[in-house]
Amino acid sequence: MAYPSKIVLEAFGLKDGLKPLPGGQGESFHSGNAVLKPAHDPIEAEWSAQVFSALASSSHRDFHVPTPILASNSQFVFQGWAASEFVAGRAGPGGKWVELMGTSRFFHAALQGIPNPDFLSHRSHPWAVADQVAWGEASVDVVPELQCVYQELLKLRKNVKMTSQIVHGDLTGNMLFRDDGTPPTVIDFSPFWRPVEYAEAIVIVDGILDHDQGRDLVKLGGTSFECLQMLVRALIFRLVARSRLVAVMGEVTKEYAGAFERAVLFIS
Repeated sequence: MAYPSKIVLEAFGLKDGLKPLPGGQGESFHSGNAVLKPAHDPIEAEWSAQVFSALASSSHRDFHVPTPILASNSQFVFQGWAASEFVAGRAGPGGKWVELMGTSRFFHAALQGIPNPDFLSHRSHPWAVADQVAWGEASVDVVPELQCVYQELLKLRKNVKMTSQIVHGDLTGNMLFRDDGTPPTVIDFSPFWRPVEYAEAIVIVDGILDHDQGRDLVKLGGTSFECLQMLVRALIFRLVARSRLVAVMGEVTKEYAGAFERAVLFIS
């Protein structure tokens, strides 16, 4: 695990000790009232912080975002690190599917009108490639354990016309909930230029694959032709990403491959 240097801490005005934070990819740290995380793509990290800074300074009653912290260079990224306000809470979903989906809609409504940034079309990390494959903009091979269900999903995918905007493509575990009546906090922005229904379909797919959810969650997201097509694409997205992350996450188990097959039954 890489630790931020003393120079980085000073740049963000942080003087307290560092404590590794659980969750995510295990790369973030808690220091005082701040969270530090690596900015693997400095351009994306700077842009994302600017978006969250604008949201944090606006009046939103239905969701919260952590306020990014400017470094001494007047940028949100300094020597490969970014920092933001620490917000306490329990990472979702924790059974709060209705609240998560409702907050998603408020959050995405606030993102309307933000232009599509150039860097999105130049990314090559596993999730970016998986997203391109999901929308028929690229093709890849997947691990043998997922090949059959992958081919079935490609056959289920049909053309659909929907409006795209900036969306958060990984909301499921990146929403914090509290018991004091404050609105949920959206964290770890993962931007894509896709329909809002696609971002919500990823949440539903995560629920099916990782949280033993079923048809009730599918109904929560909607069962129109367009919504079901978003689920097809979300399943392809998660399947391709998982296939490309074998070196990090380990081999795909028979049980996990079966979860994809079960998910297909809900949408076909």
